[in-house]
Amino acid sequence: MSARCTHVLGLLLSIIGFLGTIFICALPLWKVSAFVGSSITTSQIDFVGLWVTCVIRSTGKMQCKSYNSIQDLPQDLQDARVLIVFAIIIQFCGILLGVGGSKCTNFIPDARRKTKADIASGVLFLIAARLVALPVYWTTHAIFKDMFNPDLTNNQRTELGASLYIGWVSAGLLYLGGALLCCSYFCRN
Repeated sequence: MSARCTHVLGLLLSIIGFLGTIFICALPLWKVSAFVGSSITTSQIDFVGLWVTCVIRSTGKMQCKSYNSIQDLPQDLQDARVLIVFAIIIQFCGILLGVGGSKCTNFIPDARRKTKADIASGVLFLIAARLVALPVYWTTHAIFKDMFNPDLTNNQRTELGASLYIGWVSAGLLYLGGALLCCSYFCRN
């Protein structure tokens, strides 16, 4: 594959991973729990996210509430909030460097500096992929650990939310995109 195709493919995969990271930051779907009372009229579904927690009652009414303080958030989600925000900032810088290092732009006139921008962009995406994968792994591990905890009732157990699945895919795309951007240097030489 040519250097230009490798660069474009790496940048495209990284941008898709960036969008996925924004989704997992914004969506309140990290942990999902369902509570069913003695009758169907007392059932509710709880969604826990990084910024808000939402409840859908059996009537179809949805209520979302932001956290009053950071102590209201479980420890794994407190850490996830910080790491995901840092990952978004790093990915944005990586996109700027990746676009600047592209052969079809004139932001950086020197070819050697464009190559350095490509490598720096790839390294930033690899770091961001690690920052996305860590909190997704921690939260997944905590959910699986609580799933088999005999001290918890069925109503206290949580399940994997959609944000965790999107997070795994986003981290994989960021790893692949960052690696392709770093490899585009070797394709040029």
